[in-house]
Amino acid sequence: MRETVWCTPGEPALERAEAEAIAARLKAVAEPSRLRMLSMLAATDGEICVCDLADAIDVSQPTASHHAKVLVAAGLIEREQRGKWAHYRVVDGALDELGALLRSPGRA
Repeated sequence: MRETVWCTPGEPALERAEAEAIAARLKAVAEPSRLRMLSMLAATDGEICVCDLADAIDVSQPTASHHAKVLVAAGLIEREQRGKWAHYRVVDGALDELGALLRSPGRA
């Protein structure tokens, strides 16, 4: 008869709240239109109007606004309303944090 050996689990590397925040960010960028929007915003030093984002990724303005709302909720971009149009920019440091998640330890 074989003896069952139970391993004692170690502590998780991430606390629950941190894991949930990271998962929300990864889920937000897992959608191609949102990833394209984030890429466009990252490529500029300033901000981009939602109307220009919608044109660039070939979606309607309400759809672009929805995608932007998800990215804002994930803490990746921020929104500034100017009259009728919303303008978006990347949150300082947000892409560095996201990039760090994708690098394995010991790699620069």
